[in-house]
Amino acid sequence: MSHEPDRLFAQPLAQPQDFVFNEAVARVFPDMIKRSVPGYPTIVENMGVLAAQFAQPNTRLYDLGCSLGAVTQAFRRHVKTDGCRVLAVDNSAAMVERCREYLHAQNSMFQELLPAEVLEADVLALPFQPASVVALNFTLQFIPPEQRPTLLHSIRQALVPGGALILSEKLRFEDADEHALLNDLHIAFKRANGYSELEIAQKRSAIENVMKPDSLETHRQRLLDAGFSRVMPWFQCLNFASLIALP
Repeated sequence: MSHEPDRLFAQPLAQPQDFVFNEAVARVFPDMIKRSVPGYPTIVENMGVLAAQFAQPNTRLYDLGCSLGAVTQAFRRHVKTDGCRVLAVDNSAAMVERCREYLHAQNSMFQELLPAEVLEADVLALPFQPASVVALNFTLQFIPPEQRPTLLHSIRQALVPGGALILSEKLRFEDADEHALLNDLHIAFKRANGYSELEIAQKRSAIENVMKPDSLETHRQRLLDAGFSRVMPWFQCLNFASLIALP
């Protein structure tokens, strides 16, 4: 499928509205995410590699906050475990519609892929089935902080022995100088990918009330409190990281 370049914040806005995953964002999302998140393609592809190591027979693989289904596609390319099924979940109707189109296109290009279902739903209200792999790929940061522990506890309860949660997030840093430096480097990354100062500033205004990042220490402790036994970072690029949490 073709997609459009991200120009959503290229023109001056009187007052940027809070960021939402609507049809306009869905149209430009592949371009937006690659130009905004350092290491995103590496994270997504290796989520498939990791999933292949943790997938257990006859279990669900969840892609929570799936957007256009990039992680679901990686799961389907790499996981060969018998009886696994992928459930991709997002609360954006625009994202769900396009995700289904992307998966249909993937079906036409590959044979013997894992079966996958796309569901429009709130991940906080999801009744989890026994799962061996759960992906939260830049999703938790958009969930109200007070609701994050409940979701992680539900995921932990659903995970079978040998499974894993893979959690990717933008990070904030406890040390103010470290936080400022990595934030500046992230802005430099966006400039290098063609975003103007206006686009960077307006996007920041739109998203600051919607996305609430945590520190690595906060993530680790919250996961341990939810019942996970080990938490290991496996990837970091600037102020973006991905963790493996084991039941």
